[in-house]
Amino acid sequence: MTDSSRPAAPRPAAPPLTEQTRARLRARGIPDDLHERFPFAGTGLADRMGIVFTELTAERCVATMPVEGNTQPVGLLHGGAHVVLAETLGSTAASLWAGPEAIVVGTDVNATHHRGIREGIVTGTATPLHRGRTMATYAVVMTDDQGRRLSTARITNLIRRG
Repeated sequence: MTDSSRPAAPRPAAPPLTEQTRARLRARGIPDDLHERFPFAGTGLADRMGIVFTELTAERCVATMPVEGNTQPVGLLHGGAHVVLAETLGSTAASLWAGPEAIVVGTDVNATHHRGIREGIVTGTATPLHRGRTMATYAVVMTDDQGRRLSTARITNLIRRG
């Protein structure tokens, strides 16, 4: 059986949307009207890294992440943390673009690190480079509190429909 002929994998069961779950989603910046779309937000890696959304649309997705707790052994923000922020933003924006019935999965992510940072808050901003029916690519720029570019990433997502 080839990959193209396999049925889509079933979605994992979403956690119940209790008031505690909704409070966790709100704490991560997920508006109430998107709770049904992102029931796992606030439960995984992005939550552990302290990522909080401040703007959430398919055209522009913005989030912050603290440097503290996300550093490498020499005290700089870990390069992988940049990539986690970028993939979180790009995949979320692609999911908003694709719609509630689609499954979005990352197929490629890359990052160039321009400047190190030891403390403060990193802001990531994802904007579309390409948005099609089956694929979406976003550029993600990470900056420090002074607006200096820390890294530039690109993420491409495959869009699978029901």
